[in-house]
Amino acid sequence: MFTFKSLSFNSDTIKRVSPVALAISTALSTALTSGYAFSAEPVNEPTASDDMEVIVVTSDFRGASLDKMPSSITVIDQQQIEDEGAQHFEEVLNSIANFNWSGGSSRPKYFQIRGVGEQEEYQGAPNSSVGYIIDDIDMSGLGMISSMYDLQQVEVLRGPQGTRYGANALAGLIYLKSNDPTDVFEHGAEVSLGGDDLTTFSGFSSGPLTDSGKLLYRVSLQQHKQNGYRDNLYLGLDDTNGRDEFTGRAKLRWYATDHLELDLTLLHADYNNGYDAWTLDNNGFDTLTDEPGVDKQRTTGSSLKMTYSGAESFELVSLTSYAQTQHHHGYDGDWANPDYWGDLTCYGEACQYDYTWNKEGERKTVSQEFRLSSTEAGRIFAGSTDWLVGLYGMKLDEDNDTLEIYNGWEDPLTAEYDAENLAVFAQLDSDLGDGYSLSVGARVESRDSEYSDSAGDAFNPSETMWGGHIALSKTLSHTQQAYVRVARGYKAGGFNMSLPTELSDKKEYDTETLYNYEIGLKSNWLEGQASTNLSFFYMDRRDQQVSASQQNPDEPQKFILYTENAGSSHNYGAELEGNWYATDNLKLYATLGWLETAYGDYEYQDKYGGTVDLSGRELAHSPNFTYSAGATYRTDSGWFANLTTSGKSDFYYSDSNESKSDAYTIFNARLGYETDLWSAYLWGRNLFDEQYGTRGFYFGNEPDQDWADKQYIRYGDPRQLGLTVNVKFM
Repeated sequence: MFTFKSLSFNSDTIKRVSPVALAISTALSTALTSGYAFSAEPVNEPTASDDMEVIVVTSDFRGASLDKMPSSITVIDQQQIEDEGAQHFEEVLNSIANFNWSGGSSRPKYFQIRGVGEQEEYQGAPNSSVGYIIDDIDMSGLGMISSMYDLQQVEVLRGPQGTRYGANALAGLIYLKSNDPTDVFEHGAEVSLGGDDLTTFSGFSSGPLTDSGKLLYRVSLQQHKQNGYRDNLYLGLDDTNGRDEFTGRAKLRWYATDHLELDLTLLHADYNNGYDAWTLDNNGFDTLTDEPGVDKQRTTGSSLKMTYSGAESFELVSLTSYAQTQHHHGYDGDWANPDYWGDLTCYGEACQYDYTWNKEGERKTVSQEFRLSSTEAGRIFAGSTDWLVGLYGMKLDEDNDTLEIYNGWEDPLTAEYDAENLAVFAQLDSDLGDGYSLSVGARVESRDSEYSDSAGDAFNPSETMWGGHIALSKTLSHTQQAYVRVARGYKAGGFNMSLPTELSDKKEYDTETLYNYEIGLKSNWLEGQASTNLSFFYMDRRDQQVSASQQNPDEPQKFILYTENAGSSHNYGAELEGNWYATDNLKLYATLGWLETAYGDYEYQDKYGGTVDLSGRELAHSPNFTYSAGATYRTDSGWFANLTTSGKSDFYYSDSNESKSDAYTIFNARLGYETDLWSAYLWGRNLFDEQYGTRGFYFGNEPDQDWADKQYIRYGDPRQLGLTVNVKFM
């Protein structure tokens, strides 16, 4: 018999406080209690039972339960990932409220949370607004290697994570947590076949390596291939936009002593993808390029977590990570071929237009973090307050070689970049009594960086940044908790490469800071069978970093790309998420995001020297509404069905023009039969074959039209049908 576990949360609140914040706790508590009549009596938590499930946010310092964390967080657990048949993060991201991505790569790599995030990274310092971490390995800005196979859960933390993650988490954080080793043997394999010549082979194995059970392992592998939904009519190929993706993970857990645990994670991913996604006529799927692009990423990484719990008053955690990535992104910039252009007339002669762009790079990142955190015996302030202090260091080195070729003329650029970060952080978590708890954290981070390139540009900016949070929670009853949170995040300043003389004043730009004000209510209903998370937020961005681009009117194939600081801007909105286990067999879930964004005072110069005023306009890739809904039904006899829908309202594609997407809604379904040892599913994605844009440009790319500006759109995946079979061995 297949049944769902009912959701109910019974973990004690992770209490957080700072003496500095006690002075403002009264004001914050007034904000929380103004709409409620609270009882002064202590709230009794329900007793845990075997079928209750507690969702733990593993990216938190202490691994707090989701319903107790005073923040807007989405957790997509393993059951939902498997029910929806998600193979890649791209297939679950639409179910995250106020979340978007920029489709300028073969897989999602650049993300936006609440309207804040990058849309591309063609040049400059690799500073991300949205952090991306896989099993404690920092992959920020390199997020395309995100297989969902054998994953425990996906966590998306909205708003600045200044205390925990610092400079790479101005807008929020994406954290992927894979399954840990088990103390009993379990193995599995899975095969998927589908349209677009899709083949996916996956397998995992887990269990003890020693009779004592003190050394455990887990290994998972996946190889995914498909053609990429494009037909190159010029070359007569259907795989120039193809995906060829391998992901391997290995984990070891060693209980070295009763008080020392070591967790080693090894990651290797090799994504050898094509990139042939753009067409001059905007039909979306029939390309004409003679030199199709590539989008490759090969990453080898590891993390080692050591946890010592032998001291009476504190626990020590050491977290070491390393990652080496080789990446290559290139495209055929004229989106056609010599025969196509030669048949057209440009300025009274046969056209000659041949342009390619390639960037190859290598990034190495090493980081070390030490954390001391209190045990129950080590609490301070009469046993009311947990404490945590930590030290973090990181070194990043990245070398890039960029090559542009226009009508046989080559323009190479070699660049070297390195950065060193050092941070100290602390957090206090306190029980204030009467159902109140307060969390206060702070982080101070220094960054020294150095850049030089073959064009003669050289920069060595250094700066000190700080961030943190204050969060006050109130337990209204054993089923409801309200909170107010104020957080400050930061993103390091940087520099612009190879700018023309008229833009020499934009060589460098300043640090951006973001203040996030949030109020929320987390609730359980119907004796734990239903839950909702509701949050309202207001974001104050100061010295907002804006990516701008200008097409060179004298050399139309060239673009001047740079980042600059705009005036302050403000985003506000809300997120609502709900789950309902309607019966033992039926689960319903939904999300809704509402987002309002606007520039402050911001003007820029277009390619003709005119002034464009974006003051008050919405930010790019910031739809007003994002939504999703899903239903999973399992019969007692083993039959299974899952139906999901998700969509977005329209949004601007860029900060540099007025080009907009269309609103869209897509539907997915999965039907199957499940047993304890094997399962089989028929599935369909984008069932109604909705044509929807994920990235757009507005510029001139056709010399026979005198380089007139035009909108070009890259579309998401069309309808796909397939079959998946998996087996498990115990």
